[in-house]
Amino acid sequence: MQHTLAGAALLATLGAQVQGQEFGPLKFKEDGTFQISIFEDLHFGENAWDSWGPENDLKSVTVIDQILDAESPDLVVLNGDLITGENGFIENATVYIDQIVAPLVDRGLTWASTYGNHDHQYNLSAVELLERENSYPNSRTQRMVTGDNAGVSNYYLPVTGSDGTPKLLLWFFDSRGGNYFQHEDGDNAPQPNWVDESVVTWFRETSQSLSDEHGKEIPSLAFVHIPINASLAAQVIDGIDANTEPGINDDYPLAQQAQGWCEDGTNSNECSYGGQDTPFMKALVEIPGVLGVFSGHDHGATWCYKWSNQIPGMDFSGEGLNICFGQHSGYGGYGTWVRGSRQLLISEEALGRGELDTWIRLETGATVGSVSLNSTYGEDVYPATPNDHS
Repeated sequence: MQHTLAGAALLATLGAQVQGQEFGPLKFKEDGTFQISIFEDLHFGENAWDSWGPENDLKSVTVIDQILDAESPDLVVLNGDLITGENGFIENATVYIDQIVAPLVDRGLTWASTYGNHDHQYNLSAVELLERENSYPNSRTQRMVTGDNAGVSNYYLPVTGSDGTPKLLLWFFDSRGGNYFQHEDGDNAPQPNWVDESVVTWFRETSQSLSDEHGKEIPSLAFVHIPINASLAAQVIDGIDANTEPGINDDYPLAQQAQGWCEDGTNSNECSYGGQDTPFMKALVEIPGVLGVFSGHDHGATWCYKWSNQIPGMDFSGEGLNICFGQHSGYGGYGTWVRGSRQLLISEEALGRGELDTWIRLETGATVGSVSLNSTYGEDVYPATPNDHS
């Protein structure tokens, strides 16, 4: 109960700060640019009963503060595993949202979230997470797809240009996983860990509807916590080059959607991969204008890869889709790699060529992995990313 009261007090304080604040549509700035800061795998609320748990949360807040002091994002994306939900209690599991967003509220920044496997747990409801986020006017997190199998954080946000029409679409997906909330089978009722086919249908239909409405294909970016299987194929089949695809590559082999599930939809340690994310992958490469998909989940992976080839066993290729990881941002969760945040800088002018720039800002203040996701990415040579720990 002590944590619940503390969270309520923080919510009241922050609520007073943002009362009356309004946020209009996302827009490109006057110079034609739009910047996104992505925070991955913050893992707040881990081992709250031990001193190191709350201490790690405070360190994670410092990471957010340091990066936001160094960068000037127009949108912050919280890309899954905001909370280590299996360590939470139902009475207070969502109050960590208040601690996570405090640096954003203090700066008057707006954010959008996806939910990850650790955000879906027996004592942590993603629906209640959404409700907690939306107690702040700064939150843009939504639920556009209903249904028991859809998950929660499936929605899109347009970014408009100077003429008021959408120039960029940001798609957010719930890759689910973890366990079902308050399930009758107890705290070990596994939830599928892929973007559900009902969401894929919504993605295709909504994208087509927006193209028809505006009379053009609108460039877009996708955010989803658990990476698609093409990420594993890139790593294991093609290999990640330290100079053409700079980044840490310590999670080998990495964990992808549908890992640990069988083709018949049963959860089993005997099955390495069930293939259920194939409809989502096909949609990402077949829907016109999708430039990249950004994921977390694998804390020891921070690279980008241009998926152009055909994965063995599949009847489609990547069509040049950029698949990227961020940087482990929180002091919760496994791994001691230096914490950081992937930055995306998009310009209206570069969108016409299907390009964007990206880099990772570390808690140390340094930047690593600065690349241009352009037509020659994967061929251009960059400095290797140091594998530093803290």
